[in-house]
Amino acid sequence: MSIDREHGVTEAFVRLANGLVGEFDVIELLSGLTTECAELLDIASAGLLLADERGVLHVVAASSEATRLLEVFQLQREQGPCLDCFRSGQPVSVSSLEERRSTWPQFVEVATSAGFASVHAVPMRLQSNILGTLGLFGSRPGALADDDLELAQALAHVASIALVHGSALPDSAAIGARLSSTLRNRASLEQAKGLLSHVGALDMDQAFSVLRRYAREHSVPLSQVTDALVHRKLDARTVLANVAEIRGDKP
Repeated sequence: MSIDREHGVTEAFVRLANGLVGEFDVIELLSGLTTECAELLDIASAGLLLADERGVLHVVAASSEATRLLEVFQLQREQGPCLDCFRSGQPVSVSSLEERRSTWPQFVEVATSAGFASVHAVPMRLQSNILGTLGLFGSRPGALADDDLELAQALAHVASIALVHGSALPDSAAIGARLSSTLRNRASLEQAKGLLSHVGALDMDQAFSVLRRYAREHSVPLSQVTDALVHRKLDARTVLANVAEIRGDKP
């Protein structure tokens, strides 16, 4: 392992562990997890699905808008590696999407059109409860190295613990209530991204970068920023103050 990657892995676990010792923003934590997976593992992007109290999966975080849309499509068509992983509770590793065209015809068609050639998924679990899945998407065919797969699973395990931290007991009702709250925050995030995208003429990835930067620079939880925007307690133009740098405009 290179020094840079080792440092990145350490930072990722430290950030997740910090969620166990105090208040933290769940959406920010999970969004950071997908970004770190894309940076640390031999993949192009990552997406995270969580189940609500009825066991229905929802997209909660993704390292790119293209990945988020692919995860949404997977759920709509009810076919794909993350669904199989969630149902079985076991990792799914597909070195070549073309080999699964007969199994997931619609998913493979859309995934390959988006530039993906391989996919892997690991479960997020707490004891016997499967909370969701972490999907890992590669831009070229090939199996994910064992150490990368193990790292992804370890990150998912720590995130699962952080996600339900604070529940009196790790029972299904307590877990479901926490996940439902997380899903509501995600819906608010999508509305806030859409607002910034419209007002600032940004794509959705850029809008998310603006949101995260504003939250970090002002030391405010991401969910509070998104709620303030959605309920018009915060002006979108205030959040968009540094948009030129995010968009790459030259002064």
